[in-house]
Amino acid sequence: MQRAKIRIAIAGIGNCASALIQGIHYYTPERCRDGVVGLMHREIGGFLPCDIEVVAAFDVDARKVGTDVHRAIFAKPNCTKVFQADIPDSGVTVKMGQVLDGISDHMADYSEDRTFVRADAAELSKDEIVAELKRTGAEVLLNYMPVGSEQAARFYAECALEAGVAFINNMPVFIASDKAFADRFKARNLPIIGDDIKSQLGATITHRVLTDLFAKRGVKLRRTYQLNTGGNTDFLNMKNQHRLVSKKKSKTEAVQAVAHKRIEDDNIHVGPSDYVPWQNDNKLCFIRMEGYLFGDVPMDIELRLSVEDSPNSAGVVIDMIRCCKLALDNGIGGILEGPSAYFCKHPPVQYTDDDAYQMTETFIRGTTLKLAVAK
Repeated sequence: MQRAKIRIAIAGIGNCASALIQGIHYYTPERCRDGVVGLMHREIGGFLPCDIEVVAAFDVDARKVGTDVHRAIFAKPNCTKVFQADIPDSGVTVKMGQVLDGISDHMADYSEDRTFVRADAAELSKDEIVAELKRTGAEVLLNYMPVGSEQAARFYAECALEAGVAFINNMPVFIASDKAFADRFKARNLPIIGDDIKSQLGATITHRVLTDLFAKRGVKLRRTYQLNTGGNTDFLNMKNQHRLVSKKKSKTEAVQAVAHKRIEDDNIHVGPSDYVPWQNDNKLCFIRMEGYLFGDVPMDIELRLSVEDSPNSAGVVIDMIRCCKLALDNGIGGILEGPSAYFCKHPPVQYTDDDAYQMTETFIRGTTLKLAVAK
């Protein structure tokens, strides 16, 4: 008997989409059966990662548009680790999306292997993208636009609203945390999770846990920084400082939210730092925290974290998708508060990670139980 599928659409077939799709095919029922590694939840609502199916995809790169999405995820400039190469063609062709502000001007200064090559194809209108979402039966639309793509992020949020699909905002344009947008998703009874994905074990969650630890152990956090370098197109895109405003705010507020007392602006620096081409999708994070212990005795801690950036987010997205599906099946619309707080850096309401975790587990148990009773 064929298992039920969660039908998703993806806007932006970059490294993160590559890791996600590889993961969907990596976590087979056999791999999930015993001792599964790398997932926060083996199953949610009866759905395994392999129960997710991409039915629509949009991009603007010539090497991806017009290509089967399962081939497009391995096209340049994608450079993430390949951990599941054996993926059959999906039958889903990547369609030309809208460029808008999705490509920073400075990206043209780099080689084709490193940056975008704009597709020579007509951009689909909003009506055409909405029609594609409806035609394919997509249930959830994932936004993977580059950092700083304010217009593009809002465009795809509008498409989700008009098509009647759930929306997951993985990047730091404030959609879920914009009350006007949140109210519209609530009015349409469509779930939304956002904003700006918090990776499985990345810089933000590590920095938050340490900041919370300082607060709980009575250590005054005087000042801190988080510096990040990487070599993927995300870091290249972020060399344009004008595109970093929302990203820096998202990452900084994620740390400030769990501090015992708000840190003075001059004493906290959190954000992307530089592009190092040879790092590819590997991200290096350097965290320093300075504080005062008992008797105002000073202390400091320094940490170096090395992670493959895109797979670090993919497992989180798999949980977000399944939470959206549970909400859809239960007729729940608007902000999914627990999942947004647990899975994202800039949710509408910040909670400690412990509280957000409990809220998410309560949401999963409650919605799963309601479906079981209804059956």
